[in-house]
Amino acid sequence: MGQGVLMFKKLSAEFLGTFWLVFGGCGSAVLAAAFPEVGIGLLGVAFAFGLTVLTMAYTVGGISGGHFNPAVSVGLTVAGKFPVSSLVPYIVAQVVGAVAAAAVLYLVASGKAGFTAGGFASNGYGELSPGGYSLTAALVIEVVLTAFFLLIILGSTHGRAPVGFAPIAIGLGLTLIHLVSIPVTNTSVNPARSTGVALFAETAALSQLWLFWVAPILGAVIGAVIWKVVGETD
Repeated sequence: MGQGVLMFKKLSAEFLGTFWLVFGGCGSAVLAAAFPEVGIGLLGVAFAFGLTVLTMAYTVGGISGGHFNPAVSVGLTVAGKFPVSSLVPYIVAQVVGAVAAAAVLYLVASGKAGFTAGGFASNGYGELSPGGYSLTAALVIEVVLTAFFLLIILGSTHGRAPVGFAPIAIGLGLTLIHLVSIPVTNTSVNPARSTGVALFAETAALSQLWLFWVAPILGAVIGAVIWKVVGETD
């Protein structure tokens, strides 16, 4: 198989995986959690995000590595697990996948009479934080949780870990991350996810989007460095 065809397959897998993450995760918040009688609440949205990563990691992870997240791609690059030459194409595919998913979700959601996009599952701090948390709080939690997310990814995919279980650990890890941080930032740890829905939100989400690129990428770099010190023991 030629290198061009192989890269096309990898980028397509990243597009599809990120599309599913945003459509499934944010869709659960925009469509299902908006109706109290459905009853999924914060717990349901958290599991929706975890399940999107778990299912697509098993589905296309063997093709592209299953990043579905620019911060993850950066972190894996810093950790020496991913080539620098592929970083920008992966990030572009992920962002395009996220925007496409948000567009389809908006098309579906706007099919209901009286629909208003509102926050549209976007991320934010201050007035845009679900719990009214500050910029500092949002920065800290996004950095810390993304760092641990990278540790989970690197540890569960290491040769020491049981084979075939990494997607479960990663999916449950993302679920836990959402359970902790939805009240603070509505949970990003993923710049592509934040970008896609911010484009359709009727709030000032775009003006705060910078944080949800800077904090997850910084956290991913920190997680990668910690792993190189602690995790690489053989």
